[in-house]
Amino acid sequence: MDDQNTPQGFSRAAFSPGFLDHGGPYFLCPQDGVLPQLVGLRIMSHHINYQDAAHGGVLSTFADVALSHAVYDAQRPRLLPSTMALTTNFLGPAKLGEWLVAEVKIDRIGGRSAYTSGAIRRGQETIATMSGVFSIRRSA
Repeated sequence: MDDQNTPQGFSRAAFSPGFLDHGGPYFLCPQDGVLPQLVGLRIMSHHINYQDAAHGGVLSTFADVALSHAVYDAQRPRLLPSTMALTTNFLGPAKLGEWLVAEVKIDRIGGRSAYTSGAIRRGQETIATMSGVFSIRRSA
């Protein structure tokens, strides 16, 4: 599957190379200039487990990517988040070819930490909920 199957408004995220290259590709969609952006993921063959569904680790990584990106993008200059705690609650499977969207809410940003929550949806169906706590550094 390629970027031609990406829903309108989403464009490939330009995350730094490394681990995220293996878990994605991930896509970002601005929401009328409101932060945080939506994060998208198409389930591909390298995401699938022995039950022909996305591995739980894929969904947990997707949750971490979406939550941490929201913190990173929340202020200017950008914040530099490190995951301290991540909770992912699995409510349903994601199958090969399905498009998932992570919606994130920043609950609080303090001096040294940020608190977030959100959901991963397949269409209108919530297949996972998530929350995270991030240590933040402020870039110079």
